[in-house]
Amino acid sequence: MKDFFKYLLASFAGVLMAGGVLLLAVLFFFIAALAGSSGNSSELKPHSILHLSLNGSLSERYTENPLDVLKGQGDTGFGLAETLEAIRRAKDNADVDGLYIEAGGLSGATPAMLEEIRQAVEDFRESGKFVVSYGDMYTQGCYYVCSAADRVVLNPQGSICWSGMASEPVFYKDLLEKIGVRMQVFRVGDYKSAVEPFTSTRMSDANREQINSYLHSIWNELMADVSRSRHIPTDSLMRYADEYMMFAPATSVVARGLADTLCYADGMKEYLQSRLPEKTRKLNLISPADFLAAAKKDKKAAPDRIAVYYAYGDITDAENEWGDPCIASRTVCNDLRQLREDKDVKAVVLRINSGGGSAYASEQIWREVELTRHEKSVVVSMGGMAASGGYYIACAADTIVAEPMTLTGSIGIFGLFPDASNLLQEKLGLHFDVVKTNELADFGTQARPLNNTECQLLQNYIDRGYALFVQRVADGRRLPADSIRQLAQGRVWTGKQAVENGLADLTGNLQDAIRLAAERSGLKKYDVETYPEAKEWYDNLLGNTRKSYMESRLGTLGEYLPLQQLLRGMDRQSCIQARIPYLPNLTN
Repeated sequence: MKDFFKYLLASFAGVLMAGGVLLLAVLFFFIAALAGSSGNSSELKPHSILHLSLNGSLSERYTENPLDVLKGQGDTGFGLAETLEAIRRAKDNADVDGLYIEAGGLSGATPAMLEEIRQAVEDFRESGKFVVSYGDMYTQGCYYVCSAADRVVLNPQGSICWSGMASEPVFYKDLLEKIGVRMQVFRVGDYKSAVEPFTSTRMSDANREQINSYLHSIWNELMADVSRSRHIPTDSLMRYADEYMMFAPATSVVARGLADTLCYADGMKEYLQSRLPEKTRKLNLISPADFLAAAKKDKKAAPDRIAVYYAYGDITDAENEWGDPCIASRTVCNDLRQLREDKDVKAVVLRINSGGGSAYASEQIWREVELTRHEKSVVVSMGGMAASGGYYIACAADTIVAEPMTLTGSIGIFGLFPDASNLLQEKLGLHFDVVKTNELADFGTQARPLNNTECQLLQNYIDRGYALFVQRVADGRRLPADSIRQLAQGRVWTGKQAVENGLADLTGNLQDAIRLAAERSGLKKYDVETYPEAKEWYDNLLGNTRKSYMESRLGTLGEYLPLQQLLRGMDRQSCIQARIPYLPNLTN
């Protein structure tokens, strides 16, 4: 009887284990199927139309999370790199007849990122293939991209936002004071305004000057592009912006030349079919992801490679456990070292989209870029931002290529040290005492503010860091340090302005940077490979789930959410930062 129960329990345990394994297997294959089937599942066939949906959040690179499909969030984001490659390859693909752009709600897109998509659309049109856009409501950023189409279609009850640009930083000084926290600030540079939200309730004159400069530079560039495509004088575009076209009747939008015709969404299928050869009127829309999956099957590798290394997000000393994109110094340094030692990699294009971060981490990455430059050509391609720490890691390259609307420069550093003694002692009733062997042994305690000696030590440290930053730029740009100091002081420039003042070499996009790297390396035939290798969706599953959960809980913070995201990572950050003015907050 005893053996009977023993075997019975063993059998029962075996069944449970087998059931658990089977359940995990089913779950795995279910999620894998979702990963493969999410999005547009069309195949690449003759007379296909590449379908670009400007909907969701735009990032440099995108890893799909199949759980978003389960939650009904299939269009949560897409990658700039993948979008640009799809448009570029579709231009020369005989099975693709045209490009259909659908305007939606687009977030996370800087003006320079939109500029690159627009350039790709313009390049696609040079093939002679058609480009059509449709929108129920065009945001200004989406319209900027879609204005490059040969046909802009608007819903009869829709609208086009054309209103100009604004920058409206949020200031937290009074909020912090209400809870008993005061920020102790150390910085160099009249324009280094990243600290202003924590120390003031309004822009400084210097900050207002620099924002006014780069904002008008971006807006003028944007207007010039739209003017060229839509054949509308820039003074007319400026007048339309003053009239705030968002509320204008759709017929008026067409009359002014911003759109070509009016059509409801259901009529677009018939219209797109009319653009196809008469023999083939069956509509086959294919997403960039599906197109790339099909097009890459025929890709032939060349022996020599150009490595495009993507560095985007905050510059940090350690990896971000929340799954947010970051430029972690140890990881990046190790990756660059491997590319430097790989003899098949003949050149490196460092693609940067970062407003900076840790000054210490930036210096470590700068060192690896400098070492790599002595072994093989290094060309920097600046994306939406390559400012402060982002510029620090760029300045050692052979050549810097910037988009006209890139935000760059911001050569300066700062330190932020919260003094929470009032919160802890007066509001929470906590009291502290100390025993120490040396005068400054309790440096950095939250029990008291910094004293004069500590303040002077920190300011000296910041001054040395700033001097080093300036010297790094001077050496990299082969300019006198005094010339760099005049351009520094934390001032932000656009890419166009940076070329004019010598902080960048030429304006252009990622493809221009790749071609330049090939020329400098004497390459005629080469393969382009991207690094670091994109993570599979399951690698990011836990981090993305935690991030999505937290942001869903904190979504009510609205425009204050970025502050919370910055503060939650402060415990992993260096206290000395090389960062662009914290939130340019450009409305477009």
